[in-house]
Amino acid sequence: MGTPEFAVASLEALINAGEKIVAVITALDKPAGRGQKIHESAVKKFATAQGLTVLQPTNLKDPHFIEELRKYKADLQVVVAFRMLPEIVWDMPPKGTINLHGSLLPQYRGAAPINHAIINGETESGVSTFLLQHEIDTGNILFSEKVAIQPDDTAEDLHDKLMDIGAQLLVKTVQSVKKGNIEGEAQPEDIGQLKMAPKIHKEDCRIDWNKPVHEVYNFIRGLSPYPTAFTTLENKFFKIFKAQPEKALISEKVGTPVTDGKTFLKFACQDGYIHVLELQIQDKKRMSIADFLRGFKLK
Repeated sequence: MGTPEFAVASLEALINAGEKIVAVITALDKPAGRGQKIHESAVKKFATAQGLTVLQPTNLKDPHFIEELRKYKADLQVVVAFRMLPEIVWDMPPKGTINLHGSLLPQYRGAAPINHAIINGETESGVSTFLLQHEIDTGNILFSEKVAIQPDDTAEDLHDKLMDIGAQLLVKTVQSVKKGNIEGEAQPEDIGQLKMAPKIHKEDCRIDWNKPVHEVYNFIRGLSPYPTAFTTLENKFFKIFKAQPEKALISEKVGTPVTDGKTFLKFACQDGYIHVLELQIQDKKRMSIADFLRGFKLK
């Protein structure tokens, strides 16, 4: 069970390891992009190319779907970047349901662990496999593996690292489950501050220039390339994909854009500047700062 590209790597790894996939469950097709063309999930595209049976239920509690799911008699269900399952689904297989999560649980439970780890300036993240139970991301941990976060890593960079390492960890987990009913270890709850990773909405992505420059920098790279940090410039939305921090004393009001009109554009923060390197202005394509300044004259 999975939907985005992150889940494709795990499905492919399971197939390459010789596991029998009796069915793949993914999200419904939906319109996307400017033309609102019908878009299939990355998992559906890959599964269809592999000749696998694909199910796309509207309602996971629908009796017809439950009946169909039972017919496959799966020994184990694997979830990677899907949606919350009702108990009647996750409790169905004799060996249970396992989930691959993009953090070192119990830290960063929730829908956006990769983004939040970078936004918070973490230097380490990882992947965890665990058994599903009632509360989201709280089941017994089976395996985990750490990954270093480099100072200039974006959410995309960390996503790709965790996607590959997670796929191999999932294969290891499935093979261990096949050998015997491993129970795993209960997640510790007494580790001090528990950091959560709730879903990020568009309104959460606006840059607050009043913050220290390193926090703004982490915010930008933690949302790059999606859902993307933004500000407004001359009443237009202005997405920032890549930036560089500069610690300095500022003389301008925070949020003020500073540019030579040719080579650089930077915004004043609480204790320095954010140099914009790659951006996208409203109704235009993503571009370098040099290309942007050649075609957009700031007032």
